[in-house]
Order: sequence, then C-alpha cells, then structure tokens
Amino acid sequence: MSIQASVQGGGAAPPAAKGGFPWFGHMLSFASNPFKFVEKVARQGGEITSFKLLGQRIVLLTGDEASELFYRSSDEQLDQSAAYKLMTPIFGQGLVFDAPIARKNEQLRMLMPSLRVEAMRDHSHKIVGEVEHIIADWGDSGEIGLVAFMKQLTINTASHCLLGREFRYELSEEFASIYHDLEQGVHPLAYHFPHLPIPKFRKRDRARKRLQELVGAIVRKRANQAEKPSDMFQTLIDMRYDDGTKLDENEITGLLVGAIFAGHHTSSGTAAWVLLELLKHPHILKRTRDELDGLLGRKGEVSFHSMRDMPMLENVVKEVLRLHPPLIILMRKVAEDLRFKNYTIKAGEMVWACPPVTHRLSHLFSNPYAFDPDRFAPERREDKNLMAYQPFGGGKHKCSGNAFALFQIKAIFAVLLRRYEFELVDAPETYVDNYADMIVQPKEPCRVRYRRRDPAGIASDYGASGAPAKASGCPAPAHQPAAVQMPAITVMVDRQLCQGHAVCTGESPAHFQVGDDGILKLLKEEVSEAELEKVQLAALHCPNAALRIVRHGP
Repeated sequence: MSIQASVQGGGAAPPAAKGGFPWFGHMLSFASNPFKFVEKVARQGGEITSFKLLGQRIVLLTGDEASELFYRSSDEQLDQSAAYKLMTPIFGQGLVFDAPIARKNEQLRMLMPSLRVEAMRDHSHKIVGEVEHIIADWGDSGEIGLVAFMKQLTINTASHCLLGREFRYELSEEFASIYHDLEQGVHPLAYHFPHLPIPKFRKRDRARKRLQELVGAIVRKRANQAEKPSDMFQTLIDMRYDDGTKLDENEITGLLVGAIFAGHHTSSGTAAWVLLELLKHPHILKRTRDELDGLLGRKGEVSFHSMRDMPMLENVVKEVLRLHPPLIILMRKVAEDLRFKNYTIKAGEMVWACPPVTHRLSHLFSNPYAFDPDRFAPERREDKNLMAYQPFGGGKHKCSGNAFALFQIKAIFAVLLRRYEFELVDAPETYVDNYADMIVQPKEPCRVRYRRRDPAGIASDYGASGAPAKASGCPAPAHQPAAVQMPAITVMVDRQLCQGHAVCTGESPAHFQVGDDGILKLLKEEVSEAELEKVQLAALHCPNAALRIVRHGP
C-alpha cells in the first residue's frame, strides 16, 4: 500500500462536518475536548473530512492510507513550520519551526548526538540514579499523586541526561518552574493566536526570557573553564552550522528547549499511564514483573544492554502509547494542491493527523479499545504498519526523542516495579485521560499507594534459569547444511524514516555507519547467513523501523 501525494487538481472538496458557526466554526466543541471532537468528526466523515476553526479550513486525515499522505508528503507540499507557529514563542525566533526548511533540518541534526545509542549507554545509570534519589525517602509505604510524581521524575532525568549538571543540580527548582510555564504555552488558542495577552502566554514569554538569561550565564562561565563537560549543552556551544557560524544564546536556548520537549513533555504522561494500566490489568502486571525479576533479580544492573531484553515491558509501553498517545493532533499547512483518492486538498488549508483516532480503528488493530500488549508480539506485530501505529508521528518528521522516551520509561519501571508494590486508591474507571490540554496526561486527582516489596519474593540474581531472558522477536537463523545454496539476502534503508539514532551501528558496524553529519551510510548491502543475526538485531531495535531485510530468490 502506497498513497502518493499528487498535485493534480480536479477532485472534489473533502466532505464537511455538520454544524458550526459562521467564521467561528467548531471552535467551541474543539476547545472543550479536542479528542472527542475529532473522534466524532472522523466517525461521521471517514478517513478524510473537513471543518472550520476561526475561519481556517482544516482537513482531518485518519487511518493508514490518509496518514501516509500526511507523513510521506514533502516539506514543499506540506509545510510543518507554518503549522506550528505556536511554538515560536517557546523555542524562539529563527528556531526549528520558525526557520527555513534547510536551516531547521540543520538545527534538528544538532540535537541527535545526545539522542543516539552511544549517548544512551551513558544515560542509563543517570536515570536509575534519579529514580533511586526521588524514592529515597518513601519508606515502607505511602501514597503519591502519580501525575506530579512522574512530571518531577521525568524532568529530573531529562534535564540530567540532555541538558547538563547546571540545570539538574544548580538550577533544578527554577528550571522546573520555567519549564512548567513554557509547557503551559502549548494551548489550543496558541494555534491561531499565539500572542494573545492572556496570563498563560505572559508567563510563557517571561519564562523564555529568563531561560535565555540563565543559558547566557552558563555559556560565559563555561568559556572560562579549562575542562569542558561532555553534555548536550557543551555540544551546542561547540556546534557550527554548515556555513561555519556559531549558535548564539537564543539558538542554544531554543535547541535546549527543543531537546527537553523531545525528552520529557510526552514521557511523563506515558510513564503515569504505564503504571495505571498495569494496575488495571493485574495479570499483565505479574507477567511484566516476572520478566524483570527473572532478568535482573534483586541486584541486576539496569543498563542499556539489559533494557533491550525486556520484550514484555516494552510491549506494555507501546500499548500505552497506542491507547494514550501524548499528542492528540499533528499539523501541516498545505503549500500546493494535493490529491487524495477522489478529493483535492487546496493550498492554504491545514491538514491534521490524529493518532488516538487512527489507533482505535478496528481494521488496523484487533479489539482496539482493549489493553493488549501481546498485539506487538512477534507472531502478531500489529505495529508493523508504520502509517497505522503513529504515537510519535511518522516519516522523516517522526519525533527524534522516541528512542530516548522508550528507554527512559523502561529504566524507570525496571527500578520501581522491583522495589515496590502499587495499588490504585480510587475506582479503576475514574483514571481517565485529561483531554483539556493538547499534551495528554491522566486526569487528576490520580492517586496511587505503594508498599515496599518483600525481597524474599525476588530471585537474588537472575532467577531459576541463572541467565537473563533472551530478547524476543529476533530468532537466530537456523544453520543450513553446507551443501545448500541459500538465496541472497540484502538490507535496505528507508531514508525518509532514518534519523541517525545509530542503534544499527552498535549491532552491525560492518554494515552501518553514522557520520558526524548524522547521515546513515550503508557500508554493505549484502548480508551473509553468518551476519544475518546481527543485521536482524539492527532492524529489530531501530527506533524508526527504517531497516528492512530482503531475501531474494525462492
């Protein structure tokens, strides 16, 4: 299946949703509950339908075929920058969505070194340390507000891993306050009126100004240091554009904000929902905890390597992301007329993708409203359709922080679930998503009790088997008799999906290499049987599913 964007006109206008007011359109329904509104529009209109908000025509695309048009169209056809002007006051002028396409792509590549596999090997002990620190005074039992707890934990881990020691240890409380005010600026009104003189936006602007002052002070302090830290902050200080120019303080600030948004603002809600869904489904909780106990025991190290061998926990996180994707809407502005099936989408219109609607379509996911992590097991692989499973978006603009987010959440629960038992304080049906904001979190109050686990119930090392569990989904190739001629095998790279995370280089350096420019080089296309397992692992662990192994012949 491949739906290509066409610039030929002549098609009908997409069907329009009923109701709404002149010019104002459906703004009242949208603002009160964005998800419920788009879900209703999609249910009534199908995979392509339209409505108006404040004079702007919106075309909603749901399902895998319409989503492919959204994610696979070029920047020249669908302009991401024009759709996200609400982020300019947060990131800063000339940054990311406020930059020309070529400049924006340069800036996004500057963030990748701290999100690549070699950096994440160093992140694991930092994340574990932050979890241990925040639960150090919990005692044997107690109660927490889960949303606030996960927000604090993920801002601590993201700032420690991505920003540097100054933000984590010298500016911790002030930075948390600044980040909160910036995050509150992502508001439905900001899509059309990002500079309205309302309290949320005034706080946002003051926070951005103060953050740049702090960044400038750190830049000047580091300039006088003989030994420079090894972190994203220093990387950005040392970074140069292709034309040789350095980043100024506004640009460093904006990219740091971009990094923390990629590494945090979607993670806290997802982490909270992981625990809530496990507590709502005790049999899945038991399987997940048994996997962790068998792999790590009481003392097993939570490392980059050990976290890759947690298929049950990983599938739980993936299923949470399917049912509770952190972003309700992804947006583009149509730069030139596009044809989809029998319809034409006109230049100047906005197109929206809506992951939570697509994720609940029964022709794409079996029993879509059920919490079922096994749908991602190797025998089912309901996430193999990349245009259907889209919690981080898709195509070349898929969120570059997706690998860090998954890694971060797995590390958090590899500690929490081995230390404590948890239970819901209130009735399970009262724990629901809060769709009042554009970044989805569980609705508060969201209370959870904890109780320290009895260590006698945890194996001392690696369980009865005496060895860590094997990663599922990538069986070793069967050995063939020497006389049998195997068909040729090759590996292919989807350049639209690859973002240069460099996970593949760690698995099979003979085939893959990511240069300083962040671009993946395919060193060798042909794969021998002896090399196949390594290349299979590279494809399995690629965060963007950009690698495909092809057998040629019978």
